[in-house]
Amino acid sequence: MVGLILLVLLLALIALPYVLEWRKSPPDRTEAPGEFVQLSQGTTHYRWLGPIRGPVVVAIHGLTTPSPIWESMAKALGDIGYRTLVYDLYGRGYSDAPSGPQDAAFFQRQLDDLVTHLKLDDDLTIMGYSMGAIVATVWAAENQDRVRQVVLLASAGHGMTEIGYSGWIRDTPVAGDWLHYLTAGHMARGAFDGGRSEVPDLEQIQDAQYSRKGFLGAVLSSRRHIFDTDLTTPLAVLNRREIPVFAIWGQEDHIVPDSALGDLAALNHDVHQEVIADAGHGLPYTHGREVAATLREMMRKIRKE
Repeated sequence: MVGLILLVLLLALIALPYVLEWRKSPPDRTEAPGEFVQLSQGTTHYRWLGPIRGPVVVAIHGLTTPSPIWESMAKALGDIGYRTLVYDLYGRGYSDAPSGPQDAAFFQRQLDDLVTHLKLDDDLTIMGYSMGAIVATVWAAENQDRVRQVVLLASAGHGMTEIGYSGWIRDTPVAGDWLHYLTAGHMARGAFDGGRSEVPDLEQIQDAQYSRKGFLGAVLSSRRHIFDTDLTTPLAVLNRREIPVFAIWGQEDHIVPDSALGDLAALNHDVHQEVIADAGHGLPYTHGREVAATLREMMRKIRKE
């Protein structure tokens, strides 16, 4: 009898994180600003920020932070005439969470579908933050004739590795999945760089992600499939086609290694790089106005050269 009870308890413990995930709901789209479009992989939520007309910036957010992270920076870019398109990557914000490995090709297809739907043909500034910088780099290299310039903020994909407990979860199927679903919410909430957010209620928006169906699975799939993307060829293509690449980093970033600046410069000799002294990893939402001002000066410099 005792053995049966222990077995039942063990099975209940194994099932617990999956039951909790099953009981979650998709995001409530009735409260969402912006618009929705049905694309080839699922529904995508997007918004236009800034002036009605002007050169277009397509902004791609990171691993866990949905599109509201761009609001402060988009306003600053709007003040200098840029119109910013923001959207939620699959599994984040108000977009669907389709199944399948979330590698670079997965997110490229979403961006391709959205840009095609909106008839954005050329002269685009593609801007990516953290994981989104990987998507931006690969997509820009594949769509050179559409791209005016590329902006990378706290870019992932340059020597970032997960070690210890986090790395074990990423690299271990089944048991790693179970631990991820059980502990990811608590661990990731503690890592959110929301102490100096320029975006109102961003911490609450971020917390809400952990209560939506599909979010945790999307994060784990991305961790397993996109961060090892080889950016050597895409960055070389951008360099060869003389498409300007601007990279901005936070000096206090404890997620991206210090070697990332050198790695990026080695892969694209003409990259323009700046470091914001008191910033961490959350550049778009902690220092959005300063990042926009820095980017503006970087662009001015190359026009004078």
